[in-house]
Amino acid sequence: MAADDMGLPIQFAPLNIPFKRRLETLSAASWIYSLAFAGFTCGLLTLYLILYTRLRWVAILYLIWIVKDRHTCDSGGRRSSYVRGWEWWMYFRNYFPIRLHRLPWNEFDTKKNYLFCCFPHGIIPAGGFSVFATEQGEFEDYFPGLKPWLCVLEQHLHTPFFREILLSLGCVSPSAKSLDHLLSKPGGGNAVGLVVGGVAEAYLCNPGQYKLVLRNRKGFIRIALKNGSPLVPVFSFGETDLFRQVQGTEDSWLKRAQESVRKVIGTAPIIILGRGFLQYSFGILPHRRPVNVVVGHPIPVEKTENPTPSQVDDLHNKFIEELTKLFETQKTTYLKNAENIHLEFV
Repeated sequence: MAADDMGLPIQFAPLNIPFKRRLETLSAASWIYSLAFAGFTCGLLTLYLILYTRLRWVAILYLIWIVKDRHTCDSGGRRSSYVRGWEWWMYFRNYFPIRLHRLPWNEFDTKKNYLFCCFPHGIIPAGGFSVFATEQGEFEDYFPGLKPWLCVLEQHLHTPFFREILLSLGCVSPSAKSLDHLLSKPGGGNAVGLVVGGVAEAYLCNPGQYKLVLRNRKGFIRIALKNGSPLVPVFSFGETDLFRQVQGTEDSWLKRAQESVRKVIGTAPIIILGRGFLQYSFGILPHRRPVNVVVGHPIPVEKTENPTPSQVDDLHNKFIEELTKLFETQKTTYLKNAENIHLEFV
C-alpha cells in the first residue's frame, strides 16, 4: 500500500517480495555500507581486537604487514577469480539491474593494454564496479582475451580487512605508478577501468543530469600517451539516477564543510537520499533503477615517451569529442526525455 493511501509521506515495500529480491537488496546494502563506512567500521574492529581480545598480537602483526604490503595496490593487487566470481555479485548486478553493452564493429586487439575511461562517477560508481571488479559483470564474456582491473580510491586499499576484498577483486590504486605498471605489460591484455571524474564528480551527481569533471583532467591522457595505450570511452547511463543528495551552493556552509572533510579523509562526505529496506521513500540504499554500461570505440594512441602539452591537449580534445559522440548516439536508447539531456563538462 502506498504511503499516500495511509496519509503518510512514506511508501512502504510489499510484504510478499520474493526471497531472491531480498538477497539483491541485501547485496546492494552491503556494497554501499562497505564503500561508505568501511574505514570507520574496520578501524573500530582493529582497535577492539587490539584492546579487548587475546588476538591483539595477531592484529598488531597484521597492521605491520599492511605497512610492508602497502605497495601491492601499485603493482596489480592480488586478484582472485574465486572472489570475483562470487554469486553475491550476481545479486548485486541484478538489483538495479546493471547491463554491459558493446557497440557493433568495436574491435579490440588483445595484444594491447587499454585504458577504459568510465563516466559518470555518480555517488558511488555501481556500473564500473560490477563490470570491472566482478566476473558477474560479464566483461570477459564481451571482451575475451582482456583482463579487467578497476582503480578505486587509494585509502580503501589501505583499510584493514576491507583492502583484502578489494585487492582480491582486482582493484588497484589510480596512481601514475599503478597505471604505468598495468598499461606497460608486455604482450598486452590488460583493460584498466578508471573513473576519471573521481570523488569531485560525486558532488555534481543529480538524477537526470550528467555533469562531468573532465575539462582540466589530463593526467590520464599523459599516461596513455606514455604507454601507447588506446583510450576507451565508457558511459554508464542511469548512474546518476540511483541517489539524490542534499546540496548547498558553492559558498554555503554545507559546501565548505564538505570540502574541509574531503581534504582530511579523501572522500566526499555527501548526504545521500536513497531508499530503505522496508520502504522506498528515504534511506541510504540506491534506488532500483537500470544502469546500462556502454563501451565505445577505442581511440588509437601513439606511444610518446615525453608528450608535449599540445599533444596532450589534442588527445584530450579528441577524447571529449568521442565521449560526447558516444553519449549523444546512445542516449535515446537508455534515457527518458533524452532530447533534453546533454553532457556538461566542468
